[in-house]
Amino acid sequence: MRILQMNPAFYPAMAYGGTVEVAYQLSRELARRGHQVTVYTSDTLDKYHRQRSKISEIDGIRVYYFRNFSNALAWHRLIFTPGMLLQLRKEARNFDVIHLHGSRNFQNIVVHHYAKKYGIPYVLQAHGSLPRIMAKQRLKRVFDVLWGYRILSDAAKVIAVTQMEVEQYKSMGVSEDKIEIVPNGIDLTEFDNLPQRGEFRRKHGLDDSQKIVLYLGRIHKIKGLDLLAMAFDELAKEIDNIKLVIVGPDDGYLPALKELISELGIEELVLLTGPLYGEDKLTAYVDADVYVLPSVYETFPVAVLEAGACGTPVIVTDRCGIADVIDGQAGLAVPYNEEQLSSAILRMLSDNTMSREFSEKGSLLVREQFNWEKIAEQIENLYLSCLSSSC
Repeated sequence: MRILQMNPAFYPAMAYGGTVEVAYQLSRELARRGHQVTVYTSDTLDKYHRQRSKISEIDGIRVYYFRNFSNALAWHRLIFTPGMLLQLRKEARNFDVIHLHGSRNFQNIVVHHYAKKYGIPYVLQAHGSLPRIMAKQRLKRVFDVLWGYRILSDAAKVIAVTQMEVEQYKSMGVSEDKIEIVPNGIDLTEFDNLPQRGEFRRKHGLDDSQKIVLYLGRIHKIKGLDLLAMAFDELAKEIDNIKLVIVGPDDGYLPALKELISELGIEELVLLTGPLYGEDKLTAYVDADVYVLPSVYETFPVAVLEAGACGTPVIVTDRCGIADVIDGQAGLAVPYNEEQLSSAILRMLSDNTMSREFSEKGSLLVREQFNWEKIAEQIENLYLSCLSSSC
């Protein structure tokens, strides 16, 4: 098949989070399976940098990086790429199927127009972006009225990662027969040769006896880092020699987080590393005693799978769509509550038997259920169904 993947940001723009990772891994696996995969994306890499190459070949994928109107706006997810419009007008008819990543962006408006014009089926994967929560609620409502509902309605299929997201699609008027549940995954080959335990600790001056509570992800208000900081403040009163390590790029919340840490008086107990990638990221997972994702809202976080693949037990809030998969298998799911989160972390750090059990079960769970070969096969079959008369 000739497949066009559309994502506002793409590899190597890993600062934009899990959506970039998912789109890249899926595209790579589809290319491995013999498909002709093309990606249209913007040239943004992060708040300050742009991709220099306009066309690249990456792991068998043809990637077009279109210049975005403003990198500052792009960092706030307002990405406009006029050149992409011209390219789609010329080339959209040459693809068998188009895969849209994200629900509210400029590219979806353009693809909807040309896909309808040329009769090309498209699949939409919202990646948890459907609810109108946190920032830009009014703008999201306007987008939905003008374009969003029609884009969803005209999609051949939409992809949900959990049952929670299925309900979100339905609330937007999508019929259930159009919704397919396909989980996110990770590239397991990246975890075949994990770094030796202790590398992260040595680099950051942490001794072997210190307990490390790790958060790894974007530093955004929706991630619940205020809850984690307050829960850790209480935890530090119960456990000596403990460190909260926060890894990830600032997505607008870092100044407020630093202020809260200062107000709590735990500056000496918190390490903010900034973003880590590749081997450096793995060293953080391996050395952590527990990975915590305290999100206000989340659909299917890739970082939880990465932690599991590294054998690191996990704690998530019950507001994460993956909570029912994690709870009792790779770790614990707890209510969005400071006291209960602190108590769960204390249990995990104090009970070596439970921690070891979750480490083993979590690693097995990820390798059996969330590998990209299996997931790409599901999406490949979904594309094929969209090329049949049933779509």
